[in-house]
Amino acid sequence: MASFVRHGKKIVAIGRNYAAHAKELNNAVPKEPFFFLKPTSSYLLSGGKMEIPQGVLAHHEVELGLVIGKPGRDISQAQANEHIAGYTLAVDMTARNMQDKVKKAGLPWSAAKGFDTFTPVGRMIPKTQIKNPHDLRLSLKINGITKQDGSTSDMIFNIPRLIEHVSSIMTLEEGDLILTGTPPGVGEIVPGDKVECLLTDPEGNKLDDLQFEAVQREGGYKFTA
Repeated sequence: MASFVRHGKKIVAIGRNYAAHAKELNNAVPKEPFFFLKPTSSYLLSGGKMEIPQGVLAHHEVELGLVIGKPGRDISQAQANEHIAGYTLAVDMTARNMQDKVKKAGLPWSAAKGFDTFTPVGRMIPKTQIKNPHDLRLSLKINGITKQDGSTSDMIFNIPRLIEHVSSIMTLEEGDLILTGTPPGVGEIVPGDKVECLLTDPEGNKLDDLQFEAVQREGGYKFTA
């Protein structure tokens, strides 16, 4: 499933799965996992240019992604690992001012999360290369300055629980991506910024990196408050 970017049908993004991130945005910690969907047209490969629409306050959220290798519905936690092909490093970009506006109005977040290029991703790392996905470090730098640096050990709901929950609602298909939530430190990216993300094991060995440059989108949607 190294070609998940081309063949996956959906991106399932878990919200508020790190307590410190929920707190920094003044959100309640959920009692069960919750998620939203992002279109696969939002994928951006490492080395690309992430486009910020006019009027948008763009926030970065670095995350560990799960690539589904075996389809399933109503997957138990005990069986969850059988359905994982591998992992990837990803960033869930968010139009924060747009999200805040629609949340206050009780409207969906799809547009705020779904712009083209709003899901930068790295390569797929086969699951055999990662001993414990709940003991990895995620970091993100902007122009060489660290903005996010957290551990997957701080997830509120672990990976088997996430797979169990999502698959109890919708079938997970081969190539689908589950984004598992972001540690604290989210913040703004502006045109001209160079972003570097890193995924490492407990010994500090690099598993993957992800790089992209932010640019101003010309044309298309323009947000007004």
